[in-house]
Amino acid sequence: MKLSLSTITTLSLRPPSQFFHHHRRLFNLRASSSPVNSSLNHRVVVTRERGKNDKLITALAKHGIESLELPLIQHTQLPELDKLVSLLTATSFDWIIITSPEAALVFLQAWKAAGTPSVKVAAVGTGTASIFDEDMTSSKELIDVAFTPSKATGKVLALELPKHGNEKSTVLYPASAKASHDIEKGLSKRGFHITRLNTYTTEPVQHVDKKILQQALSASLVAVASPSAIRAWVNLLPEPDTWNGSVACIGETTASAARKLGLRNVYYPSNPSLQG
Repeated sequence: MKLSLSTITTLSLRPPSQFFHHHRRLFNLRASSSPVNSSLNHRVVVTRERGKNDKLITALAKHGIESLELPLIQHTQLPELDKLVSLLTATSFDWIIITSPEAALVFLQAWKAAGTPSVKVAAVGTGTASIFDEDMTSSKELIDVAFTPSKATGKVLALELPKHGNEKSTVLYPASAKASHDIEKGLSKRGFHITRLNTYTTEPVQHVDKKILQQALSASLVAVASPSAIRAWVNLLPEPDTWNGSVACIGETTASAARKLGLRNVYYPSNPSLQG
């Protein structure tokens, strides 16, 4: 079951109490409902870095949904990105694990700098895998996205990643410094030899436009693509405990972070992607 653009249309136009009654089975719902203030407007707040929301804005517009762009996070490259280039140039790995669209974009940058070597990739979900499909230079002959787990989480990926015989398979894991250590722990228990490189990090933006923030606070739905983004959103809420809007998360990991922060109306798709 997917949280789709068409069902976001319904969610953004109806109070949750009505929506849950008619459309509960269309969502992987992980929160109880509560009445929403009638003053909430019917826009979707998109929160990725400026310039990275365009595809979602366009897709929502095709469904008649108005968007409000409020970038909440910014990405900063870290010194280990240079080490990634060196490793890709000099070393081959059985698997390269990519766990987010941003990690895929950063990896592609290093991969090109390393001379576009042939690599085999395990992507955490279809949304992450699609980044390689969209990059015309990463042909299947050079980047083989050979595995996605049955469930788009790091823990499941670590449990299901194929192993080559009895030999110790080698894994390269370029990731955000904020990413959990579930993958390293899970793969190490299975006998993989894993090298993690923190190639970038995610931080809250330094400045938020107050006028746009006020509009966002009255929106019915906020779309977030990472735990960092949902933490940044909650930090901007004047009274987080009383905010009644809904949150559409890119996947289960982000949804879990939202629930831990006390948000109630939390949704995520079974297969993280733009359409999800």
